[in-house]
Amino acid sequence: EGRVEVYHDGKWGTICDDQWDDRDAEVVCRQLGLSGTPKALSWAHYGQGSGPILLDEVQCSGNELSLDQCKKSDWGQQNCDHIEDAGVSCDPFTGTDVQLCQSDVVSHTLHYLACSAEGTVRLAGGRSPSEGRVEVYYNGDWGTVCDDGWTDLGAQVVCRQL
Repeated sequence: EGRVEVYHDGKWGTICDDQWDDRDAEVVCRQLGLSGTPKALSWAHYGQGSGPILLDEVQCSGNELSLDQCKKSDWGQQNCDHIEDAGVSCDPFTGTDVQLCQSDVVSHTLHYLACSAEGTVRLAGGRSPSEGRVEVYYNGDWGTVCDDGWTDLGAQVVCRQL
């Protein structure tokens, strides 16, 4: 969860919360590779940014893979102040404690804090991000999944969680 910032034309900047809703948050969470309940937050809920406000009037349908695919104003065209900076929460288990794992930048476009909650899954040791050993976060640590009884159905569930 946090304020959403985008990278464009060599600069980081914020997004204005005009038209900002849960469908936009869903796309941000998807772009960051985070599952859970997407929630849009307005009025600089996570604090005011600095620098340029790069996007305004973002209107996603919720099915896009990235903000680039959403209807929005032209880059840099906005009528906002930083008190209107947009934020998102991608908490997979709303209302529970989430442990901070790392701070990172994804696809050189969005700042985020990657969080892991009990039951979060990831793939490790694969040749690409879409394959590998299934690991589950439990009790503060990552562990593997035993393959006894493992079927395509289990793999489909993991793929949907990712």
